[in-house]
Amino acid sequence: MSGTESLRVLVVEDEPIAAEAHTAYVGRVEGFEPVATVGTSQAALKALQDKQIDVVLLDMNLPDRHGLDVVRAMRAAGHRADVIAVTSARDLEVVRAAVSLGVVQYVLKPFVFATLRERLLAYRAYRDQHGHRHEVSTQAEVDEVFAGARSGGETHLPKGMGEELLARVSRALRDADGGRSASELAEALGVSRVTARRYAEHLCETRVVVRRSRYAGAGRPEVEYLWAR
Repeated sequence: MSGTESLRVLVVEDEPIAAEAHTAYVGRVEGFEPVATVGTSQAALKALQDKQIDVVLLDMNLPDRHGLDVVRAMRAAGHRADVIAVTSARDLEVVRAAVSLGVVQYVLKPFVFATLRERLLAYRAYRDQHGHRHEVSTQAEVDEVFAGARSGGETHLPKGMGEELLARVSRALRDADGGRSASELAEALGVSRVTARRYAEHLCETRVVVRRSRYAGAGRPEVEYLWAR
């Protein structure tokens, strides 16, 4: 982004390997500069005090304080940096609380570089479009500001897969009393066994679902999928 100052990013992540990866990811996105990487809420608040930070890439599950409490402490101390939550927490109440506290993006672990890149570029576009305004003229402009920061960019699912069916498969496995086979998922969702298996395998790859063998008498065991609670 020639001619445009980079946004300074604070990476807050307590897992060393993830912290290193997230910092490297940020450094690869044009228009963003990682200026500090810390592993606790205390270190994060100190970095905000000592450095000029535009964006905080914040893990929700820190060893000394929950990420939502970090956001509250930031605002109480007058820190105005925007927050992008990077977390494995899929609790709907956590997501709602994050939205109510003004978290501008919510990225689920594990993720690939392209996913974070799209979120950062969407946020950058929002900043570039609205960052210098001091007032809005119409309701449409108000709506655009509210929607712009939380724009998700592209979704990087494998070719032929859709978010709606992925959500249905996720709910079916999360709400199940025990594991479900691909055939059981297919029957419950009204899709083919091959389709159900493909979506379940994708959830396994993202580590929210685990496989296990189900033994029922003689013969080859059946694979079932179990939500990783």
